[in-house]
Amino acid sequence: MSKLALSYSGYVCAPYLHTHQSIELKENWMKSKNIEKLFFVTGTFSSESKPYFSDSTNHYLLAKFKDTGIISKDLTRYNQDKTSFVFNIKDDLFQREVRDVTNFVSVYYLEYGEDFEDLQQVATLLLKRDKIEKAGLGNVDIYCTTPVKFTFPYAEHVVVIEVASEKSHQSVKKYCEQTRRDVNRKGLTMTNLMSLSILDQLK
Repeated sequence: MSKLALSYSGYVCAPYLHTHQSIELKENWMKSKNIEKLFFVTGTFSSESKPYFSDSTNHYLLAKFKDTGIISKDLTRYNQDKTSFVFNIKDDLFQREVRDVTNFVSVYYLEYGEDFEDLQQVATLLLKRDKIEKAGLGNVDIYCTTPVKFTFPYAEHVVVIEVASEKSHQSVKKYCEQTRRDVNRKGLTMTNLMSLSILDQLK
């Protein structure tokens, strides 16, 4: 019996390289009903995650999608020599209304603590931070024409948060870093994978 592929919503982060492929992908996503929101962002990788993604670039298209199956087809068609990331959100930790506009998305991975109580603790700590409007838990899939040197070992334990604030990206990044430290003080190892500063909303 064939295994039924589960469909998830989530976020996709594709390098914007000013190439024919990047431009076509952007135009495709602007028209796609599968894409709820589309942003132009600057990506910053943590020193811990850089060895796994040494081909990272500075500018990315960040999209919120409804169906991961469609995204998989898009990235297979428009695959590039810089890594694209698909964050499938399997569990929404919470979502709430925040007055400010979303200007930052931060992605983490949990090195330990995958049981329900640990995840509940992470959700509770994130909920206390009033600028976080959404948090989700899932995994990451990677697309790239160049094979990766090292397999990313924490691909199944990814946390994505959306932050809404009028403050500078630098200030919001510090806010997220403080949040990460709060989680780690509880004995859970949450490490930053990448920080995405939203420069422009395209859709």
